[in-house]
Amino acid sequence: MYEYEISQIRSAELIRQAEQERQAREVVRSRRAARREAAAEHETHTSRLRRLRSSARVA
Repeated sequence: MYEYEISQIRSAELIRQAEQERQAREVVRSRRAARREAAAEHETHTSRLRRLRSSARVA
């Protein structure tokens, strides 16, 4: 009987741990997206053109 209870407790712990890891990954993803969005808002039209021209020269 103790083995079953220990197994149930361990299973619940693993489920909680997996959920915490999923949440942590989601936080990282959303922070990256916010940084990208903020950088895109600050990018000017001419800097975009300059970047496109330089990448066209390389290719």
